[in-house]
Amino acid sequence: MKKTLFVILFILCNVIVLKAQDYKTSLGLRLGLTPGITLKHFVSENTAFEGILGTRWEGTKLTGLFEIHNNIDDSPLVWYYGGGAHFGIYQGYKDNPWFYDDTETHAVLGIDGIIGLEYTFIKVPINVSVDWKPVINLIGHSGFLGDGGAISVRYVF
Repeated sequence: MKKTLFVILFILCNVIVLKAQDYKTSLGLRLGLTPGITLKHFVSENTAFEGILGTRWEGTKLTGLFEIHNNIDDSPLVWYYGGGAHFGIYQGYKDNPWFYDDTETHAVLGIDGIIGLEYTFIKVPINVSVDWKPVINLIGHSGFLGDGGAISVRYVF
């Protein structure tokens, strides 16, 4: 954990020195309360689709997002926002705050929002993003979850 944190901090410290670049597709890890795999693919200069396969609460969730990316003046950082939907299957267990001590298997379906900052390095094919991804489950234990913040580190193709 300390080694991962050191690598992330090292990359973020170098953000000021390097310049951002454009890319078409990236694949990597999403590190947060719902860790997983993230794949982002641009369909135009500033719009992208992102797929996230994550795990939490002894379950798995697949999320699809449409994102709009915008430059920040002359800064190498890009900010983005968007939305999409998710589908997940969770096994309830004791003390699970979402399933209220229910031990049944549940499917959930809902909508997601996302807003974040992203940086792509020139000298190494790495992309780093920090975002907040709140969700609303519409079916299966419906409700709002606002703890979806994460750091993603991706390899750029």
